[in-house]
Amino acid sequence: MTNPSWQPGPWPPGQGLPAQSGQPGRPPMHFGPQGPPSMLAGHSDRERAVDVLRAGFAEGRLQQDEYERRVERAYQARTVGELGLLVADLPQGPIGFQQPAPQYVPPTFLPVAPPTNGKAGAALACGIGTFFTVGATAVPAVILGHMARSEIRRTHEGGDGMAVAGLVLGYLSIVGWALLLLLIVSASSG
Repeated sequence: MTNPSWQPGPWPPGQGLPAQSGQPGRPPMHFGPQGPPSMLAGHSDRERAVDVLRAGFAEGRLQQDEYERRVERAYQARTVGELGLLVADLPQGPIGFQQPAPQYVPPTFLPVAPPTNGKAGAALACGIGTFFTVGATAVPAVILGHMARSEIRRTHEGGDGMAVAGLVLGYLSIVGWALLLLLIVSASSG
């Protein structure tokens, strides 16, 4: 089996593009995001192939007669697989004729976010609760916040932001009530 210089090596018979492509015995090319090799080619697909051929000719990778034959075949191509064969042996740059499609990664293999520390959530809840309990949950918010941050540093769990928010709200409530009591005491003594 003889191969023109623009076609990649021989393949076993029976594999390849449909007979109407003029390429019996050639396997279909994986054509990346533009679609499967058997998908009908559009004008934009042909223009991208011609752009790749033009760049290959400009770089001296193709002779004039081979370039002209490939361009003619690109405009006659019916499928994206045929276009892929025309540019398979050329660098395709940013045009992306054969970019691999993003692969699906099963959730089993995805990185797992660390579990959130329960005391951090409780600290935040107590911190928010200070607005509704008139400061009664401020001390538990501070205690739980410190305990949660200590555990988070040791176990590398998530929830540090919630623990800090609980601490801040708890301390603000304590300081606010302390200032209010100080004002009341100073006003009553004066």
